[in-house]
Amino acid sequence: MDDSTMVAKSATKGQRSERLAPNFFQNPNLIFPYALLFADALLVALIIAYVPYTKIDWDAYMSQVSGFLGGERDYSNLKGDTGPLVYPAGFLYVYSAIQYVTGGEVYQAQILFGILYLINLGIILFIYVKTDVLPWWALTLLCLSKRVHSIFVLRLFNDCIAMTLLHAALALILYQRWHLGLIIFSGAVSIKMNVLLYAPPLLLLMLKAMDIGGVISALAAAALVQIFLGLPFILYDPFAYISKAFNLGRVFIHFWSVNFKFVPEPIFVSKTFAISLLIAHLTLLIAFAHYRWCKYEGGIPKLLHSIFVSLKSRFSHIGPTSKNTSQSSLKILKKEHIVTTMFAGNFIGIVCARSLHYQFYSWYFYSLPYLLWRTNYPTWLRLILFAGVELCWNVYPSNFYSSAFLLFVHLVVLVGLWTSPPENPYESNKELARNKNK
Repeated sequence: MDDSTMVAKSATKGQRSERLAPNFFQNPNLIFPYALLFADALLVALIIAYVPYTKIDWDAYMSQVSGFLGGERDYSNLKGDTGPLVYPAGFLYVYSAIQYVTGGEVYQAQILFGILYLINLGIILFIYVKTDVLPWWALTLLCLSKRVHSIFVLRLFNDCIAMTLLHAALALILYQRWHLGLIIFSGAVSIKMNVLLYAPPLLLLMLKAMDIGGVISALAAAALVQIFLGLPFILYDPFAYISKAFNLGRVFIHFWSVNFKFVPEPIFVSKTFAISLLIAHLTLLIAFAHYRWCKYEGGIPKLLHSIFVSLKSRFSHIGPTSKNTSQSSLKILKKEHIVTTMFAGNFIGIVCARSLHYQFYSWYFYSLPYLLWRTNYPTWLRLILFAGVELCWNVYPSNFYSSAFLLFVHLVVLVGLWTSPPENPYESNKELARNKNK
């Protein structure tokens, strides 16, 4: 390489650096998230230092972990102060590591969860910046929840770990890392099953973005994670493990319900109410999938038909070019479509959940600003709805009026999502080229 070439390359790099530096410092979308992280880090440190820890499940977690570390492999015998263990095996491994690092001491665990809070916030800010749905100032909403700060650093719930992994999986999926994303997603499920609320929209996105072989291999990888993590307990007593770790029939206590406290307790605990909510959940998912998320493809039947035709064509033209042809026919989903579908699918599950306890707010809080800005509502109404949700989650104990109002706000948001105009979910060639340059 001659001197003139080196000088030209050096000049090009210098010009690029000069362009990037002003863009960074002049574009609030780039610098503001870093400022939020720094400010929230200070707030988290102050909360840990000055706000008393709230004892709820930590001692139970440590008791369950101690039983596991003591050699117990019968899942039905792993218990704590609040009752038997009801989470999959990943929970035990993670909290065993936490116990090892902290010695079971709350203060050290709070520091760990403070770091976890900031990692989760960083991932969420990354997702929001990459999708560019909110104005830069609205990112502040992600740092304003008193309840969520409490869930992370004052109560140390496993929901925090599960949702951090879920958000990490979503960030990977935005960049078409489907297999790795599914592995991380399965890891999140192994901490707490609420992550399965994201499974229906995730499967739909996979069918739209991958060929059938890729879908099967990604699902197989996720299943292997569950088998591997649960293997010590499956080998000992598979029924005990599956019935305890994946119990879908649990009935929560009416007193702790944040969303359906206005429903009389006899109705709340009845199977009829549970089945009605399940039917509503499935109906809403199918309706959104058919009329909103798959509207561009012509609905669910046409999407499935196109997959069948593609599969049939692939097998009828088996040859060295068949794989390349199949891959070239696949389209890249827009990041906005991926996030909207995932967040909306989870939100439908939240609306139809029989009981939401206070820590369950972390299941959807970080998606709320995004969903509000995907509606056609004016900004002032979006902010009122956001404040209304936060207010309801900070009423303790919940009552008839707070729970009824929370359901009302949820339904208003859901209607806003339903009435928002559908968009082309696929990247155009121009958008692909622009995204590669980002």
